[in-house]
Order: sequence, then C-alpha cells, then structure tokens
Amino acid sequence: MTQRADAGKKKKSSKQNPNNLNVNILQTDPPTSNLKRKRQKVKHDERKKEAELPARRKLKDDHDDEEDFNDDSPRNSDAERMLQDSDDNDSQSTGSETEYDAEFSQSDEEDVGIDGQPNYEDSVHLSSFNLHLEHNLTKEEIDNQNGSKFKWEVPAIGMSSCKWIGTGENILEDLNSNSFDGLKARLYEHWMDVYKTSGGKDLNSSMQKIFFSLCSRYRDILHCNKKPFYVKGLEDTSIMDAYIMHSLNHVFKTRDCVKKNDAKLSRAGESAGSDKFRDQGFTRPKVLILLPMASIVYRVVKRLIQLTPSAHKVNVEHMDRFLTKFGSEEGNEENDHDSENKKPQKASKPSDYEVLFGGNNEDDFMIGIKFTRKTIKLFSDFHTSDIIVASALSLVNKIEEAGSNKEKDVDFLSSIEVLIVDHADVIAMQNWYHVHTVIDHLNRLPSKQPGTDVMRIRPWYLDDNARFYRQTIVLGFYSNPDINASFNHQCCNYEGKVKLVCDYKGVLHKVLPEIRQIYERFHVDSIVDADDARFDYFVKKVFPRIKDSDQGGIMIFISSYFEFIRIRNFLKSQNASFCLLGEYTTQSDISRARNWFNEAKRKIMLYTERSHFYHRYKIRGVQNLIMYSLPERKEFFPEILNMLDGSANMACTLMFSSLDKFRLDRIVGTNKAKRMVTAEKSVFFFCH
Repeated sequence: MTQRADAGKKKKSSKQNPNNLNVNILQTDPPTSNLKRKRQKVKHDERKKEAELPARRKLKDDHDDEEDFNDDSPRNSDAERMLQDSDDNDSQSTGSETEYDAEFSQSDEEDVGIDGQPNYEDSVHLSSFNLHLEHNLTKEEIDNQNGSKFKWEVPAIGMSSCKWIGTGENILEDLNSNSFDGLKARLYEHWMDVYKTSGGKDLNSSMQKIFFSLCSRYRDILHCNKKPFYVKGLEDTSIMDAYIMHSLNHVFKTRDCVKKNDAKLSRAGESAGSDKFRDQGFTRPKVLILLPMASIVYRVVKRLIQLTPSAHKVNVEHMDRFLTKFGSEEGNEENDHDSENKKPQKASKPSDYEVLFGGNNEDDFMIGIKFTRKTIKLFSDFHTSDIIVASALSLVNKIEEAGSNKEKDVDFLSSIEVLIVDHADVIAMQNWYHVHTVIDHLNRLPSKQPGTDVMRIRPWYLDDNARFYRQTIVLGFYSNPDINASFNHQCCNYEGKVKLVCDYKGVLHKVLPEIRQIYERFHVDSIVDADDARFDYFVKKVFPRIKDSDQGGIMIFISSYFEFIRIRNFLKSQNASFCLLGEYTTQSDISRARNWFNEAKRKIMLYTERSHFYHRYKIRGVQNLIMYSLPERKEFFPEILNMLDGSANMACTLMFSSLDKFRLDRIVGTNKAKRMVTAEKSVFFFCH
C-alpha cells in the first residue's frame, strides 16, 4: 500500500473550467450511450475471464441459484468493521449462506427498472453503481477534466423557465421518466408503502423520477431552485426523498457486495489477491450530508429512518438522545412533516423566518449513522458509520483539531463517495468558506494506517484518485458565485456535471411603496477589482450626495461583512454621524442603534444582510435607502424597501455591476437584468 499511496501523493488535482456557462445544444447523436458501452465492456470482460478461469466459473455455478451475483465485479465499501457488528454474529459462517446473506442476496438484490418492475438479469454487476465504481480512470480522462464545458441543455420537466445543462454525454436525452432504474427493489417497495400510508401522490411524478435518475447516474448535480420547507410551507419533499433514497441505495449496495465477497472468499478458502475482490475504501463512511441547522437535521434523519425498510430498523438505537439533541422544544417529533403548517404566535416576523428559526438553531453538530443487520445506530463512531450528517462548521473544527493534535484524525472523510449539501443558500448565509474547506479535505489519503485489508481497497483509492469518483449533489433555493465556484472547481467527478439553470420573474411587484428605484451600474474590469471599484464609486459618486445633506434616516444596506467593515472605517474617517447594526453587534447596542436612528440622533445606519437574515428587524425611520450591494436572498429586497413605507421623502439608490448578474436576475427578473448589465447607459429607473 505504501508504494501506491506514495505514488498517489505525487498526482495533483485537476480543476474544472471556471464558470463556463456558454451552453451549446449537443449536435451529435451518439449511437450508443456511455452507460451501454460500459455494460457491453463488462459483459465482454466477464466472458473472457470465465474462459480463462474455469475454476472461477465452477465457483460461480455453485452459487448462482442462491445469489444471482457476478463474482468478477468488484464492489465498494468497508466490510471488515461491518463483520464485527455485535448483531451480525452470522457473519462468521464459512460453510453455507447465512441468514443475513440470504436476506440481501435474494428478494432485495434486484434493481427496479421500468415502471417499478425488478430487473433480475444482470441487475447487480450492470448497475450504475458498479459501472461507476469499477471504471478504470485513465490519465487522459483526468487531464481532460480541465476542458469540461456545459454543452447540452434539456428543458426541466415540472419547472417552468428552467433547463438542465450538462457536460459530457446528454444523459437526459433518452431518459425514461417512468423508471427508478438502479433502486433496490426492497427500498422501492417500502418507498411506495410510505407514500400510500401518508396519502402522498407525488412518488411517481416525472420530476422526482428524473432527479433520482440523475442521482443514480452518479453525475455531480447543482439544483438551486429547490423549494424550501420554510417558504410558504412548500418544501419540495420529493427532492429530499430522492437524495435520501439514493444515499440508502448506495449504502445498502455497498454493504451487499462486501458481504457477498466475504462469503465467496470464505467458501473458496482464498485470500483477497484478485482485483475482483477490491470492493472497499480506506474507511467505512460513504455518504456525507451537510446541513445548516440542527432542526433541519431532525427533519432529514427522521425521514431517512422512515424511508428505511422495516427489516433494517427493528431497533433504532439512541432515538431518545437524538430527539433531545436535535428536536425542538415544541414537540415537532410528532409533526416533523407538518411543521410548516403551524401558525406563528405573532406576526412580528415573516412566516418563513418563524418556520426556519422556530426549532433548534444549533449550527455546530455532527452525527454518525450506522446500519447493521436489523438496527439503525444513531451517534455511531464516525469511523464506523455509513452516513455522516454534519454542519460544515463542526467538520472544520474537527479538521483544525486534527491539524493541531496528532492523535486525532479526520480519516473518516477519506472514502466519502456521495456528498450532499442541502439548503446551500442557508449555509451561504452562515459561512460558505467552511464548505469549501470541508470539500478540500475529502478523499485525501488517510493520516493513519486504515483497518481495512489493503488487498480489498480499490486501486483508485490507493492512487489518490478518489475525488474523481465522488459524486457531489448541491441543493438550495438559489445559487451564488461562491456556490458556483465550489461546484466548478472542487467537483471533478469523471462522469460529468448536471446543473439547473432558471429564468426569474423578479420580486419588484412585492415592493409596496410607490418609490422611484434608481439602479446605478459601475464599471468593473475584473473580479479581482470588483470590491475596490464598488468602494470607489460609493466614495466618489454616492457619498457626496448625502455628506452635506441635512436629511437623516439614511440606511446603507450592505451584503458582505468585509464591505461593512470598510464602509464603517470610511465613515469614521469622515466624522459622519452613523450607527451600526451588523451580525456581531450585541443586543444592547442593537437596541440603542435602532432608537438613535428612529429619533434622528444618528444620521446614517449601516445594516448587513446577515443581520437581517438572523433577526429580520423592521427598522423605523428609514427615508433614504442606499443599497451598497444587492441582497443575495431575493425575499429580502422587498422587505428592505418596504421599510420606506410611510416616509415623507422617500429615496432609493442601488449600486450594481455586471458581476451582480445572479442577484439582479432574482430581483428585477432575468430579461431586465440582461439589458441592465449589457446596455450602454449605466442608470436605470423602476417604479412600482
């Protein structure tokens, strides 16, 4: 292992082409898809191996009736720890198929195909799961990662004004919308039962099937038009269910193939010297789910338990501890899917704020989930878990601890094969750089000797190429440049990328006061100069208008904390009369600043977007609004402008550049935004 690992360290990560969104519809129509070609190659290799290895064929023939399993297809995961589970005593059997193996190798081994019907023939070794993990990545393919471009587009079913764009082969072109292809039959049947019991009608929706199919094809996915549960209670639960089922499917298939390879090795009395038995990573955890708040963990984990087939959750360990740590004080353990319907006690805050922050707002958490034969173990050791659900902040703390203490490590991140980032827009309000740090530390070579048999570890783990096999799924209400940068640069799955792109109608119609909105565009040469260009425009063009004015009630809205500090320092240098309301301002200083501003004891107030996100204050006394930078969250725009309602001399000035296209899209609408960033004139007026 040491020689291969050392060799792997010399290989450097290939980065994706940054922000290349020039979408060209694919003109060629390949006669055979990559998936079909992979399956044909697997079949050819199997026939060749069977001809060369008659002993292997005999072993296979002896057990085909029991297992429907191809022993020439390596599988993925870490079984050595699994075999030590206290309730997996049957794993020590060497003579005949154990009860556990029988459960997983018969009815549950088939994959679901068209219209929910099982695919019995070649269902295991020809699944997307195996084809993805068994692929031998070439140096040429790694080098070509830099040249990947979005070159095809397909309208998104069920989402008006949206389209999927992707790199590589157009996998949506021939996608069967009536299929849950690759899903284990037992998972599918239980999923159906759960929906029937709860009265759900969306299980077989084309939108859900397409998203699950995207997941099962192991492409990197950026879906930033996911309706969140806190906005009018219209969470797109079909998307959450799809990624949970994909995670369970990946974990169970990983578990199945390791168990079966163990049984084959035991019966044959052989050692794991053949590449066909390389089915594991360095450590056991295979799925990592990043979430922003403990209350959202509560929703996701409860749903994950619901969607786990009954045979695998006869016992759920530490459920009381889970309810105590992640549940809210309002008893939502009984109504976790109906929490959006509960009425807020007061209307002082917007309804979405009441729902999002109405539960446990802890943002430093981490929980391991382990599946044994009949038990779901919550709070399992991270190194022996199957799924880890965590906040980016908690993982960053773990990474820093490992960096300063040699006895600690984050090797449980070394073999993550599916990364899911849900509610990415909320995480962006917290600190997206934490996500960047976490992704950067995924799939690194472990710092300590792994407990896994080195002869069972897949070659691409040893070659330090695991990041090219990791699937990353990013979900949110909207995207921003930071999220896009991580998706473009840090996600380098050899299968390619799929991304949802949408046109927006804007939120100008939600502005209540009839006020003249003045949008002023400033010139930017490059993204490196953007902050300085914005600041120079404010200092030279905007501030002189208010410096000598006697009018008070001037609110300067700022999106970035670093911009907030810069403007604060500038106002200090100008001896301006101002007060602060930022995300780190103490509660006593906030109350004092609001009173000063309302009573005109301070002329200017600096107000940050993150402060509004966490508190949703309604500031009184605003007469002149200056948006130094547009808000990331579109719902904040009308909320801030509506603070002018009732003022005698209302004024509103908004600064933007061509680099603010994403934010401008969501505020004024996609069509208007295109004209505003490309037109020769630089000043635009709106009045609603």
